[in-house]
Amino acid sequence: MSYIGAKPTIGNFQICDAISVVNGQAAYTMQVGSVNVIPQSSNHMIVSLNGVIQKPGGANPSFTVSGATITFSSNLATGDVINFIQILGDVLDLGVPSDATVTNAKTNFVSTSSAAGLQIKGDGTTDGTLQLNCSQNSHGIKLKSPAHSASASYTLTFPTTDGNANEFLQSNGSGVLTWAEAGGGKIAQYKHDYDSASIGLSNTSWTDTNLSIAFTPTASGNRIVLKGMVQVYVDGAPSYYGNMEYRVLNGSSVIMEGYSVYTGYGGTEALFNGMLPFNVYETTAGSTSERTYKVQVRNTDTNSGAHYNQYSGYSALEVWEIDY
Repeated sequence: MSYIGAKPTIGNFQICDAISVVNGQAAYTMQVGSVNVIPQSSNHMIVSLNGVIQKPGGANPSFTVSGATITFSSNLATGDVINFIQILGDVLDLGVPSDATVTNAKTNFVSTSSAAGLQIKGDGTTDGTLQLNCSQNSHGIKLKSPAHSASASYTLTFPTTDGNANEFLQSNGSGVLTWAEAGGGKIAQYKHDYDSASIGLSNTSWTDTNLSIAFTPTASGNRIVLKGMVQVYVDGAPSYYGNMEYRVLNGSSVIMEGYSVYTGYGGTEALFNGMLPFNVYETTAGSTSERTYKVQVRNTDTNSGAHYNQYSGYSALEVWEIDY
């Protein structure tokens, strides 16, 4: 290849650790930083013995190499000095760069539609891990791949902005992340209604009470909780049980139905007078359309007496919207 100007110098230049001569020994182990090093060949080395550069390769070489071992053509003697051994490296191989020698300009990895720009591999035991250090490189955090047993292969795509205060990252189920407000049961809306109007129930038809709340959820994914209590008075006839029913509706759809306790035979000696509490949970609001929650009551047996809000009683209905 031709070059304009000087040809670039390529190689992994290393100076071996000092070697002490042993009398009557020709072979020595080469190390850099106490780690064995293996030259590409004897021609990729500069060896100085007693201040004289030794001849590599060819006919009658002054030394040969095998792996990390250099062997001189004759045994060395006491007083001989191996001044230095420089390993030039493979002229077509950069070798291992020295610490802090690779600039950020050399690490601008390019991703394609089929391959990531940078891949952090596992070693067969430890999952691939990326560490982000502090400015002093004394500590850092790690991003770690799921275990091999999870067979996980997915991509997380980050949002286009940094979000607002107190927001968190949520996934759409396909790895696309967006910022969202934290839920955790915050009350988004609350309404209530009280009713003291008395109703005498003389038939088995469902009768509307005054408990009715028009409610418009703020988000379709929020949960709706209804709480309330119904004041009932039921007395058993001489030959009949007394019983009264109540139910909660969303529009015309019944979402909860309850019964008062059955009374025994015996007229006014077998009666029930008290408050019946109830809780109704809807999984989600479903939409932000207005709906009306209401309470209905009825007598299940006209041979007994049944009353709603008898003797200055009162009933109540509460609707809670919970932001999840």
